[in-house]
Amino acid sequence: MAEDESTLTSRVVVTGASGIIGSSVASALRTSLPSARIVGIDRYGGSSTLDDFHLADLATADPAELLVAADTLVHCLFNVRADAVTPEDGRLDLAIIRRILDGATAAGVNHVVILSTTMVYGAWSDNPMPITEDAPVRPNREFAFAAHMAMVEQAAKDWAGHDDNRILSIVRPAVVVSEARRGGLSDLLSSASVIKSESGEAPAQYLHVDDLASAVAIVVAEQVGGPINVAPDSWITSDGLIALAGPKPRLRVPDWAARLLSAIRFRLGFTRTPPGILPYVTHPWVVANDRIKALGWEPTNSNEEAYVAGHDAGPLGNLNAKRRQMLALGATAAVIVGGAVGIALLIRRSRSTKG
Repeated sequence: MAEDESTLTSRVVVTGASGIIGSSVASALRTSLPSARIVGIDRYGGSSTLDDFHLADLATADPAELLVAADTLVHCLFNVRADAVTPEDGRLDLAIIRRILDGATAAGVNHVVILSTTMVYGAWSDNPMPITEDAPVRPNREFAFAAHMAMVEQAAKDWAGHDDNRILSIVRPAVVVSEARRGGLSDLLSSASVIKSESGEAPAQYLHVDDLASAVAIVVAEQVGGPINVAPDSWITSDGLIALAGPKPRLRVPDWAARLLSAIRFRLGFTRTPPGILPYVTHPWVVANDRIKALGWEPTNSNEEAYVAGHDAGPLGNLNAKRRQMLALGATAAVIVGGAVGIALLIRRSRSTKG
């Protein structure tokens, strides 16, 4: 007698299953779908929460073979870093994603979950607060990571558009942090906030990796398609961020000077923060979470709690407030002097080349 479909065990494949996000997603899937087989793919290690694990590099391995009998693919693996998306890295990452999607087609996988970012909405002065999923994707192209993730989304949409039976879920989380690792985007935003443009200061949203994982598990279980924002309720104001971060050097300058100083810091190697991220600490890009909450999701960490979980006090943590403030003011003066010197050098270089 044929087995009733309701008793069949579903098979969910998670790429990047050894990473912080991938392993958290696998663990959440194990909790929410106890009868499912959770399969991981990664170039490194494995996890005790997985039923099966494939040690494989998806740049060379055959995705179709790794996705045999899978019902859902959750893609958590990316070969780009937020602080350094070269054209070569971007092309390789897109090529891998397209190979995976082709493999999903060959293996008969009809539900794909892609992890993206709320940065694809872009940071613009005319953004609504908050941004809902029906807003257009318009990343700030000078920040290569946001532009790349928009291309990843489009590649996935192209795959879904070839068959009406395919379900594509695009999960767009806020800045993801964890106790184990603050996260690349969080580091970049913290570094970029040293220079404040007079055009404004952006509010922020921080999402604990466990809350992202639980949201992904719901999306898999419900097989809900389309874009889905994931962020705690509300957001942290610019004043709130200053209070949470504590004393640190901050330089407020005109917009043109902020762009110039950001470029100088990056080119001289004072920071690995690309100047293209500056709009994301200047203009709003906070999102609404109504859609994921309507599916039953509730964050266990607020924006503030997630921020604290992903940010330690650093070397100033053992100093008293007055001493920290003095050091912060000294560092700010150093930034101002360094910026002035940098601008003077650029002007002198420009004049010498013209002469």
